Amino acid sequence: MKKIILMRHAKSSWENPWMEDYDRPLAERGVLDATKMAKALKNRGVIPQLLLSSPASRTMETAKITSKILGITEEYICYEKSLYHASPSQLLKAIHHQKDSVDTLLLLGHNPGLTELIQELGVQLDNLPTSGQLGFTLEATRWEEFKAGNVSFWFVDYPKKSD
Repeated sequence: MKKIILMRHAKSSWENPWMEDYDRPLAERGVLDATKMAKALKNRGVIPQLLLSSPASRTMETAKITSKILGITEEYICYEKSLYHASPSQLLKAIHHQKDSVDTLLLLGHNPGLTELIQELGVQLDNLPTSGQLGFTLEATRWEEFKAGNVSFWFVDYPKKSD
């Protein structure tokens, strides 16, 4: 069985409104929320074998906070440029190209692509909030089989839900 957690980056800072979107760091609340949600994953017993992340600053920071709390060394974080503001089809392509030896994958990305992918996979969700996580299971041995009709909803969590 394969497991995947789709996670949106934590809240970004808007202190400098002229900063390029790609370069925006996490806000203080983002750091707190990313920490909280990484602890929630740890409490759930989720330790991904691979953390696939957009290379945007706020997403990289979220990945590093998450990996540190989960005890994942940075060599198991892969920054994939195609994940920056990726469409659902781009996200699926990235998932399908993962090594089948990876059983648990955490993908960190952006909206609207993440929410749209979740909806395409059959979960009714209006919006995956910042730091939000939604997990799926796949009764298959190959990532290329990850698609609607083959996945089952596992869990959803986000900072305000965990309060």
